[in-house]
Amino acid sequence: MNPKLQWLRNTMSSLDLQGLIISNPVNIKYLTNIEAEGVLLLTRKENIYITDGRYIEHVHSTLTLYDEIIVNDINSVSKDDYENFFMFCENVGFEENYVTYAGYKELIRKYKINNLVETEHIIEKQRMIKDTDEISNIKKACEITDDCFSYILSYIRPGMTEKQIAEEIEEYYKRRTDGLAFDTIVASGENTSKPHAVPTDRKIQEQDIITIDMGCKVNGYCSDMTRTFFVGSVPEMIKPVYDLVLKNQVQTLEEMKDGASTRMLTKMVENDFKLNGHSLIHSLGHGLGMEIHEAPYVSYRSDAQLRDNMVVTDEPGIYIPGKFGVRIEDTVQITKFGCISLTKSEKNYIII
Repeated sequence: MNPKLQWLRNTMSSLDLQGLIISNPVNIKYLTNIEAEGVLLLTRKENIYITDGRYIEHVHSTLTLYDEIIVNDINSVSKDDYENFFMFCENVGFEENYVTYAGYKELIRKYKINNLVETEHIIEKQRMIKDTDEISNIKKACEITDDCFSYILSYIRPGMTEKQIAEEIEEYYKRRTDGLAFDTIVASGENTSKPHAVPTDRKIQEQDIITIDMGCKVNGYCSDMTRTFFVGSVPEMIKPVYDLVLKNQVQTLEEMKDGASTRMLTKMVENDFKLNGHSLIHSLGHGLGMEIHEAPYVSYRSDAQLRDNMVVTDEPGIYIPGKFGVRIEDTVQITKFGCISLTKSEKNYIII
């Protein structure tokens, strides 16, 4: 059997679950590599995927006998079939973080389930630890992101707009990858003070500060990198802030390893920022993989521990409203003895 499905069945047994309904398309792709509208059912003896007839051929071309998944056209599944899928199942799990309350009631009605129970993110927790193929895809995405950044540094000229630069990044990725991992952030001048700035028609000027947050997808896996750089020279008033952000970004990399507390990592940066009159207004980082933001979250609100072969970001930032902001971010792989930065672009003063 597909090893991910075998793992999930073993986990279900330990949680006293006799059945499981998987609705989240990201989790379905993780478990089966299927990308289609549908639902995956793990019953007592079978793995069943129910989908629209339009996707049947595509799904069959994705699966192998090794996956041991029965594919059903939703139009051929009767009311009795639905009610029989989980017959004699005392407990059936569902994805409480994905299914709405209305969806929850519909699952009970459709499948005639006696006890529909929360699964406490069991699949998302497993997704936090990346296997060799997943890490390989993320590494490739990061390599292309580094290459794209080198290209865009040579492309940017005063007079170009933020939108123009963002579009060039998107075109670069389209030609080489599955596309964007998220909407590219290109912010210049005073717009850099907005952590989630949207590219505008503002034109790049001489002596500008520019922040670019960018990432792509390779075989469904994401990269994420942010660099802040300068046109012509680094303004003296920005240097202390840039130096503080870079110092904390590098120090965090030195502390990121198997067993490290996400809360303690965040507190370390928050305390240093406060000593220097600044605040960390967003998370220090986040996990990434098939989604650009996934567990674990590197934040004071999270008390998770980093584990070997997790992939997370390290992205401290300082923002002075109406003036400027500085953020530096890398994607990193956690190991037992430290972390490996998968994005490798220069971080010391970058001047174009």
